Amino acid sequence: MRITKTETLKPYLLAGLTAFFIVGCQPESYTSEGSLTEVDGAGFTAASPHTIEANQRLLSQLPFDDIQDFDDANRGFIAKMPELRVLDTSGNIVWDRTAYDFIEGEAPESVNPSLWRQARLNNIDGLFEVTTDVYQLRGFDLANMTVIKGDSGWIIVDPLTTAETAKVAFDFLNKTLGKRPVSAIIFTHSHMDHFGGALGLLAEGEVFAEEVDIIAPAGFMHEATSENVMAGTAMSRRAMYMYGKQLPRSDRGHIDSGLGKEPAFGEFGILSPNVVVEHDSAMEIDGVPFEFQIVSGSEAPAEFTFYLPEQQAYCGAELVSKNMHNLYTLRGAKVRDALVWSRAIDDALNAQRDTKVYFGSHHWPIWGQAEVNEFLQKQRDTYKYIHDQSVRMLNAGLTPAEIAEQIQMPPSLSNTFASRGYYGTVKHNAKAVYQAYLGWYDANPVNLDPLPATATAIKYVELMGGADKVMAATQLAVDSGEYRWAAELINHLVVSDADNHKAKALLAHIYDQLGYQAESAPWRDVYLSAAYELRHGSPEKGIDLASMKQILLHSPLDNFMQSMATRVIGPEVFGEEFVLNINFTDLDRNYVLSLNNAVLHHKLAPKSAKANATLNISHELFVDLIIGNAGVKEVLFSDELEIEGSKLDLVSFFSSLDKPKGVFNIVTP
Repeated sequence: MRITKTETLKPYLLAGLTAFFIVGCQPESYTSEGSLTEVDGAGFTAASPHTIEANQRLLSQLPFDDIQDFDDANRGFIAKMPELRVLDTSGNIVWDRTAYDFIEGEAPESVNPSLWRQARLNNIDGLFEVTTDVYQLRGFDLANMTVIKGDSGWIIVDPLTTAETAKVAFDFLNKTLGKRPVSAIIFTHSHMDHFGGALGLLAEGEVFAEEVDIIAPAGFMHEATSENVMAGTAMSRRAMYMYGKQLPRSDRGHIDSGLGKEPAFGEFGILSPNVVVEHDSAMEIDGVPFEFQIVSGSEAPAEFTFYLPEQQAYCGAELVSKNMHNLYTLRGAKVRDALVWSRAIDDALNAQRDTKVYFGSHHWPIWGQAEVNEFLQKQRDTYKYIHDQSVRMLNAGLTPAEIAEQIQMPPSLSNTFASRGYYGTVKHNAKAVYQAYLGWYDANPVNLDPLPATATAIKYVELMGGADKVMAATQLAVDSGEYRWAAELINHLVVSDADNHKAKALLAHIYDQLGYQAESAPWRDVYLSAAYELRHGSPEKGIDLASMKQILLHSPLDNFMQSMATRVIGPEVFGEEFVLNINFTDLDRNYVLSLNNAVLHHKLAPKSAKANATLNISHELFVDLIIGNAGVKEVLFSDELEIEGSKLDLVSFFSSLDKPKGVFNIVTP
């Protein structure tokens, strides 16, 4: 297999890697007394006395004197890069580890001290030895790159998110430990931060040798290329909140993501595996024995872990991490099965009891057989406890909100930092279990067909006596530190009147405080991103289909055709009927598309004689046409393709497809 460095995916494909800084007017900010208060350059207010008290209270609830994680995170240190900043060829910042140098010492008043602890641990970066012939590069990206010394070269596990960060990390490895070629690449799972940087392992103009194994779990290519095709535009906009893309890196802004610092931005790529692991199995890779365990359907839809018997080392991939993970991710995704996840960890626990060191795709290793087994057991029980207790309560008739409010973790888990909610949380994971079993409807008829948010907000504000009374009631709640209730109150006023700058300023101040108190990094970023946009407005630009070109080219055609169907603007084609042949001349495949009842269907079939038109076109040119790289009229009336039938019908068809802009308001109507 020959892979050249030109086979890359365009930037901004990972959900959440698209945002743009904008400057707008900054409305006044409120203290708990309702007057102007100290604000930083982005408009964020100081921590209130209530927030300071809540964060201080946590210091007595958790074992902060336990420094084992810091010892483990520093163990095996070999070297680090000073001033770790990665730039692309145009000089744009792809990764800036130095932006987090402010994270040291005790937690500031504006950060939950437990989250600050996690952020300090994720700040520990460099090249580390895990065990004999196993190394990790940490802090070069959101995830870790693990490197295993084979007989003839380096076996690379999870080559980061971007080509730029992977190249810097790999070059640093070779400079520090001696240059060796890549003998194999292992993708543990189908999330971009674990495969997107693969092409950065190549020097300019190089190709991978035929004998380089590209190893991945069954279903990897489908899941890796299709995750964001259907709902990618909405996911990307929401992920800007989840990862705090617009926020300053400061003690009042973004400090960490829980899993690591933040996703990297740059050039993304993908490699097709030539070795697919379909079931639990053993194999030798460049002279190193591996034992693979399939855990697909847990943290990722296509994922495996592996054990190195010679080193007695277990790679947990992202099946386990040094935090609670998401059963539901706030950017939006299909709910993960907590029971499948827990059972996969139990299988690992039973199969890897002789493990002397654990390492993963994120965070730092654990040494000691007893310590690793205890870690796996508590990770297993964290997900199963949330599952079992949520099901118990839903069967008692509790709603998702009630379950989230009442569920309590056992002290043996809640006092364990590796089970704390730095990424996922008990509350939103419990709601995910409810959703998995019962869906969105909580059985209360009032929630069956409620009014839209704006209509509801207008009526609530009117019922409460108008804007001034809503502001006054909200201020009372703020003065009492009831920020969740205060946010709900004032949100009605903001939604009913997006031009009420005082209401937006007060809501932004409330979100500041909720963000400062949050132990979960994504919760903090969501609250603070909302505050930022209330002050500065929504982004002017977002992800567009043109940036999805390469991922669409690598996606199964069926997925791509279905994504087209979701873009049909229904009311514009009421009463219309249409049949189209799309003949991909370079793939020797023909799809028949039919529009009836405002629904677009597709099937792989010979050309239909009833078609209004037949489009004979290359795969790439067709994608350019759909995503807007090429204009419909310019292409359809050019000599670059062959059309049989009505060109005007084709123009009409393509004009009926929506063109999402990639931005929409979230905190204002």
